[in-house]
Amino acid sequence: MRSKRSTIRQCKHLAKEHVDNPDEPAAPTGDSGFAEWVQITLILLHTELNKSFRETEAWFHDSKPLHEELKLSKTPDHTTLCRWEQNVSMRELRSLLRRSAQQAGWSGTAAIDASGFQRDQTSCYYRTRADFSFQKIKTTVLVDTDTLAIRDAHFTTKRKWDGHIGLQVYRRNADDLQELLADANYSWGYFRGECREGNTRPVIKHKEHNGLKKAHNARIDDDTYNQRTMSETAFSMLKKDGERLRSRTWHGQFRELTRKCIVHNLSRAAS
Repeated sequence: MRSKRSTIRQCKHLAKEHVDNPDEPAAPTGDSGFAEWVQITLILLHTELNKSFRETEAWFHDSKPLHEELKLSKTPDHTTLCRWEQNVSMRELRSLLRRSAQQAGWSGTAAIDASGFQRDQTSCYYRTRADFSFQKIKTTVLVDTDTLAIRDAHFTTKRKWDGHIGLQVYRRNADDLQELLADANYSWGYFRGECREGNTRPVIKHKEHNGLKKAHNARIDDDTYNQRTMSETAFSMLKKDGERLRSRTWHGQFRELTRKCIVHNLSRAAS
């Protein structure tokens, strides 16, 4: 883990950029209330610590830098922290993810790729009731090849084709992309065409069904295409503490993975 004080400052800075009232006191009601930016800061710190809620509560209670940086007289208990995490919407988390990517640096050349995260914590009863058959969450990320900043992420527990996921992710980020790198799993003519219409150069391998497709692949610049492996590097960094998720529901796991991406970006911004 990075320096505790610098980590707290980064999370605090990002949270204050996100909220409407960054100058609000940490405990505006003077009792059990906490400002929105404090809630976001503590949620991100919980993800960075990678501890249980009870262990995080103890760490918060004993952390002198935390109390000094946030100007807190006391910290929330583990049940309050859990409730905060459940109340933050994916819309807010995606906004925080984009802001954190800008802090880390965004060049406009990005790679898209997918990997899986273990969801063993999900109860068997819940999986049966929700008709989930996969033991992993398929996670697709859009990674800047220069800074390893994660701009966007897509999660699914179903069998969904990479080409359709790639198009969905591209549409959300088309205005900020000059080049998009991907392997042959994302090979789809409609996807390439939409990239070109949006002034984004698609560097996507073709599936070599015939000689023409092989000729197209031979024309791709290897130095550019090989930067696609930066997405694999980003995944290895996301999984440095393991790939098992703590949340027990699919929507909680989506939020947990998004918070991991945000914390990853803050780490890249500090490096």
